[in-house]
Amino acid sequence: MKTLYDVQQLLKKFNIYVYVGKRLWDIEVMALELDHLHQAHLVSHDDFIHAKLILTREHRIEEKHESRGINLGK
Repeated sequence: MKTLYDVQQLLKKFNIYVYVGKRLWDIEVMALELDHLHQAHLVSHDDFIHAKLILTREHRIEEKHESRGINLGK
């Protein structure tokens, strides 16, 4: 697992599709859904850690773009 797409595919295995309309919000909702899957012991700890790191990285990138006035999600 290396990209946000990979995290989306992991969530898709559990019929979880996230689209809020803003990339930053999508990332935040994906993180919440991932937390719930982990708490329910439905994903391995390794997959959870890798996915959380990816989401954290993507969240930082998106915040940086928004602070510069660049909104890639639209």
